[in-house]
Amino acid sequence: MRFFAAFIALVSLAFSTPSTAQTMAEGQSHADYLAWLARDPGARAQVISFKTFLDTKDLDEVLPTWQLVRTASMWRECNGPRFEVAPFTEWDHLAKTLAFVKTHVQPVVGPVEALSGFRNEGLNQCAGGAKQSAHRHFYALDLTPLEPIGRAGMIRSVCSIHAFRGRDYDIGLGFYSGMRFHVDSKGFRMWGPDGKGATSPCATGNYG
Repeated sequence: MRFFAAFIALVSLAFSTPSTAQTMAEGQSHADYLAWLARDPGARAQVISFKTFLDTKDLDEVLPTWQLVRTASMWRECNGPRFEVAPFTEWDHLAKTLAFVKTHVQPVVGPVEALSGFRNEGLNQCAGGAKQSAHRHFYALDLTPLEPIGRAGMIRSVCSIHAFRGRDYDIGLGFYSGMRFHVDSKGFRMWGPDGKGATSPCATGNYG
C-alpha cells in the first residue's frame, strides 16, 4: 500500500510539471515517461528510491524527477533506453550539479528543463559522447531555459555564473546550438566547438 501511494504521488508530481521545451527529443515526453513507469515495476521502484534520495538532499524540487531520468536525445537512433535511472553509486554526482543549478543558475536564468542526464556506456558511445563523458557517471545535465531570454542573454548569464561560482562546485560548461547548454560537476572547465576552453563563448565573448 505504501509503495502504491508513493507511486501515485510520483505520477501526480509529474503531471504538475509539463514539458514545454521545443528541443525535447521525440519519445521522451511526460506521457512517454508515465507509460514507461506503468509497464516497468522495477523502474517505478528505482525512480521512487531516486526521488527519496533527492528529498534527503533538499533537491527534489529543483527539477522534476522525470526529466532527470531522460537519457540521450539520440536514444531512438541508438536503440537505447529513452529513460534510465543511473546506478545509485552515481547519485551524489548529480546532487552537486543540481545544487549549482538551484543556487546559481535558476535565480539568474529562471526555470530550466533537463533534456539529458545519465547515459549508459553503449548509448553514450552511439550518441557521439566522449569516452569519459560526464553523462556516463551522472555528473551532467543538458538544460534549456523555459522563459524567454535569447541565446546571447542565456550565454552571457551562464558564463557570468560559471566565472563567479563555478569553481566552487567544479562546474564544467558547454553550449550547443540553439538554447541548449551543458553543466556538470566533474571539474571546473569550459569548452567551445572544438572542445577547447579558448573557443568557449565565455572566453571569446561571441554570444551568437
